[in-house]
Amino acid sequence: MLKKVLFCATVVSHLNQFHTPYMRWFKQQGWEVHAAAFGETPIPDADRQFSLSIKRSPFRWNNLKAYKELADLIKRHDYHVVHCHTPMGGVLTRLAARQARRSGTKVLYTAHGFHFFDGAPVVNWLLYYPAEKLLSRWTDCLITINEEDYLRAIRRGFKAQSIVHVHGVGVDFGRFKPVDPREKQQLRREHHIGQDRFVLIYAAELSKRKNQGFLLQAAANLKRRIPELLVLLAGQGDLETPYKRLAQRLGLTGNVVFLGQRKDMPALYALADVAVTTSRQEGLPVNVMEALASGLPVIATEVRGNRDLVEDGINGYLVRPGDTEAFEQRVWELYASAKLRKKLNGRDRLLGKYTVARVLEEMTSVYRAAGVSEGVDEAGDLAVYGRRKELKG
Repeated sequence: MLKKVLFCATVVSHLNQFHTPYMRWFKQQGWEVHAAAFGETPIPDADRQFSLSIKRSPFRWNNLKAYKELADLIKRHDYHVVHCHTPMGGVLTRLAARQARRSGTKVLYTAHGFHFFDGAPVVNWLLYYPAEKLLSRWTDCLITINEEDYLRAIRRGFKAQSIVHVHGVGVDFGRFKPVDPREKQQLRREHHIGQDRFVLIYAAELSKRKNQGFLLQAAANLKRRIPELLVLLAGQGDLETPYKRLAQRLGLTGNVVFLGQRKDMPALYALADVAVTTSRQEGLPVNVMEALASGLPVIATEVRGNRDLVEDGINGYLVRPGDTEAFEQRVWELYASAKLRKKLNGRDRLLGKYTVARVLEEMTSVYRAAGVSEGVDEAGDLAVYGRRKELKG
């Protein structure tokens, strides 16, 4: 009988953006790949796709319906492996798969950043910590993507059969790469950006979590010292309209461009001078990895995930969240010195750990430990799982 794997997440875009190499890997092993999430956008690497009623907020009644949908889906298809992602996707799928686990289904959960983290609001610890610790009992492998989450799960005694640390979802270093000055000039001409502009780029959902409001306030101060400052904001989100109003109110009409959702991020990074992130919370940010792979220095808030990628003074700078003065000073230093911008290049430091190929090797080890073999082989089991296993890059 053909083996089946189910990938679950809250929204389809998460699976399409981050997990296609891993779904494709299962297909190459001869498995049938199913995917379940909210949304109708096709998932090219899924053999079958199911739309769920799931919502991001834990307080939506739709999630009760989504739980029932998942429980029915898992019961009908007798999956050998279920791999879930995102907070609500992880909660509902693990609850729905409890009975299937008793029959041998292996349940894997990738935590793309626990909501309880150093500096998180107390309510996050009260709500999400006990839920994740309880759910770990029904998890065969808990996969973390940053050091803080991995160590917390170990030290707090999470009961997953195995807890591992892999290096995110990987970046395609063939797509994201530095360009020479001539190519950069050409890209700026194509995007109608002046050669004299000092370009900061921030690619992220426009949200409270990503905190673009902090960047806009800093830009309003910086433009007095750097009149040619240009901030490119790539992404969409619930706060797009409020942020546009704020930019207008701060007199940033000529200094900030809202790009919307883009498919040409390699070119946008290549024409920029510096990448920034002002996020309040991260798992392991893909935008930072892409910027570093593109050869850009990064100014980042000193939060979990950013700390895994940015080494202060080596490939960029870390600043405390909310420290506008420090952030503005780092921007000024990089503006003032092209030599410094060239020096703070972190591409080579990422190559050993964060490429798609490297992360796929790590995930292959995880999947093999979960009994993944050829799609028609029924012999796989969890005998090779250690109680604790860390994958080092």
